[in-house]
Amino acid sequence: MVAFGPVFCLIALVVELLTGPVVHWFALPLFAVLLSGFIYVQMVAARRHASVELTSSSLRQGTEDLPIAEIVKIMPPADPEARVQQPWETARTLGELSDVPRRRSGIGLRLSNGALVQAWAKDDEGLREQLESLLAKSTGGSVE
Repeated sequence: MVAFGPVFCLIALVVELLTGPVVHWFALPLFAVLLSGFIYVQMVAARRHASVELTSSSLRQGTEDLPIAEIVKIMPPADPEARVQQPWETARTLGELSDVPRRRSGIGLRLSNGALVQAWAKDDEGLREQLESLLAKSTGGSVE
């Protein structure tokens, strides 16, 4: 991905060398570096803020860590046909994000302090199953 900018600029350089008297020796390398820099920053931000990691003790969503022990209940999945959203669908999104990232689906969680939050993942059903399994282990087999 980071190489796209330099590759396109190299193609433009070859086209300029073959077709015209003017070759942009300064502008093309400058744009190649700028494009690579912007793409690199976007990739790092996406990896940092849109990643999910589930361990036996915590759920990391982007830059936020949530201990599994704080999760009391996994809310039922959202009904796409419902006219009114469930309360968890408008709750705070985990990971210091303003909303669930694109191409990901939310999962409602009730925390031990009574707050509702939204976890999220590309494979929301897989994350839901893993969370239910971890909650069942931590509560001795019963999930609310």
